[in-house]
Amino acid sequence: MKKTLSSVALAAILVGGFTTNALAIGGPSGSHIDYAIPGKLGEVVVNPYDIAPLTAVIKSGGYTIKDVKVTIVPKKDGQTISYAVADKHIRTHGGIPVFGMYPDYQNTIEIEYTKIYKGQEEKIKETYKIYAPAIYLESTGMPNQKGPLFDKIEVVKAASGKFANRLYYVNNFVNKTGKGTKVVWNNPAGGAIEWNYTPNNFVLDTKGEVRWYLEPSKIYNLKTPMNAGVMMGFKQNPDGAMTWGYGQHYVKYDIMGREIFNRELPAQYNDFSHSMDVMDNGHYLLRVANANLKRADGRNVRTVRDVIVEVDRDGNVVDDWRLYEILDPYRDTVIKVLDQGAVCLNIDASKAGHTASADELAMMDKEEKWGDIVGVGPGRNWAHVNSVDHDPTDDSIIISSRHQNAVIKIGRDKKVKWIIGGHKGWKDQFKDKLLQPVDSKGNKIVCEDEYTKCPGYESEKGGFDWQYTQHTAFRIDSKSKPGVVYLTVFDNGDSRGFEQPAIAGMKYSRAVVFKVDEKAKTVEQVWEYGKERGAEWYSSVTSLTQYQDDLNSIFAYSAVAGMQFDIATGRPVGLPSPHINEFEWGAKEPSVEIKMTNAMGYQAFPFSVEKAFSK
Repeated sequence: MKKTLSSVALAAILVGGFTTNALAIGGPSGSHIDYAIPGKLGEVVVNPYDIAPLTAVIKSGGYTIKDVKVTIVPKKDGQTISYAVADKHIRTHGGIPVFGMYPDYQNTIEIEYTKIYKGQEEKIKETYKIYAPAIYLESTGMPNQKGPLFDKIEVVKAASGKFANRLYYVNNFVNKTGKGTKVVWNNPAGGAIEWNYTPNNFVLDTKGEVRWYLEPSKIYNLKTPMNAGVMMGFKQNPDGAMTWGYGQHYVKYDIMGREIFNRELPAQYNDFSHSMDVMDNGHYLLRVANANLKRADGRNVRTVRDVIVEVDRDGNVVDDWRLYEILDPYRDTVIKVLDQGAVCLNIDASKAGHTASADELAMMDKEEKWGDIVGVGPGRNWAHVNSVDHDPTDDSIIISSRHQNAVIKIGRDKKVKWIIGGHKGWKDQFKDKLLQPVDSKGNKIVCEDEYTKCPGYESEKGGFDWQYTQHTAFRIDSKSKPGVVYLTVFDNGDSRGFEQPAIAGMKYSRAVVFKVDEKAKTVEQVWEYGKERGAEWYSSVTSLTQYQDDLNSIFAYSAVAGMQFDIATGRPVGLPSPHINEFEWGAKEPSVEIKMTNAMGYQAFPFSVEKAFSK
């Protein structure tokens, strides 16, 4: 007679020697369990929601637990991540959420908690060993890709003091691949699907180590139009969860990867990109486009990046701002001086240094050219709004319009309140909305050429200057008050002075703080950084500047710094190397600088693990 293994013995072999509370196989057998229990609670589930591989949940094991604290023990000379966990998160995840593990590494996790069983409370400290997998990101198939997230990372200036425990959420992307380029949404032309790039999102600590990344394959598919696009507009909400959008979706997930909602855009709108901003009332402002507009000439078009829509918590449309009706979609003053080789993510090296002529713009209507192309009129990329922020003091929105070189405040009544930017080319109806530059004492600053060039334009000593092809215009809530608005802006700097320089290497970018006196209709430049860095810190596209209330600091992300093109050949002469910088309020030099090599950046910001797991 053949000898057979008992079910218990076989189970012991299958779990590889782990000690378990009870093991059974072969069907229902009462309350037994047949998986490994490595500690005093339940099983460990790594990547519990399938999109955040460097997270885990230590399940409760059926016990009631509270007063939880988690510590990720760092590598040698690494950064400790430690946080308390509110009871709601324990109930939501069925145990203790673990965030911040190192990839391809056996992490040491220390947990403290109170276990309640049979009416008795017991304070427990345990240590777990959890292997987290290596980072996986789709290959582009191109020879310049050397790593999954970036080629290398350099901590140029180490964080210390209050910045030592910072974590930075990075929103980058991978250039087009053979998988994504086969999908073209063509109804009638263009739209956000033309930006079909693999997401590349991760959290860095101040040592330059990756401590979280998004593995998007469960919610994203390059091959299907409704589930592709570029993931952009990431924000950490007041409740600690993350919101963003991509293509035809806007979403909310917690940092563990749990879906809170993932919605298609309302049917009237399409092509999300750039900005999803949460309002004080819990509504969201989305930067989208009109899915079907009947133009004055009778043509039906999809518009491009020129609509702001407000949706409530349930996804109902509360209001919209149709910028082609509010502003002048035919103002071509900026359009004609843009470097056509670097129009946000539509980077075309063959057009480096080329600008559009009046004749070229005029031919677009005749030749029926529509979609994500630089041009004028609804149906083309005339506005390119890349950020939206809400001012609760008067229920207005503040937008950054890259292709108008303008930061604009617009009321609920759809009327323009003010405009920061060069005065040239605006129609009479907007001229009293154009702000007057002043110095710190309130003295008027006189600018040249219809206020397109101010004294700081070419001065090495700095001074007031407008922003050009800017990204992000965020209100500093804690420093602003009714009638006075402080703003952070990333001044990319293409078309500075409403012209292209003689040599491409002369371009530079700035992080800027402006102060607007709404009653006096003036704007003051309070702080700037970047001009002294020159071409090294210049980002022709993307990027962000934002005030951080928790540390009274300014954060800046020069997202494609170092990427320049030779005007004669159209070839790149430098790899994009995004720079993370954070400054003490008013400081001339950063307290933190981290540089990534060969990475296409969009935006980044400090991430709060405390907020993510708090009450």
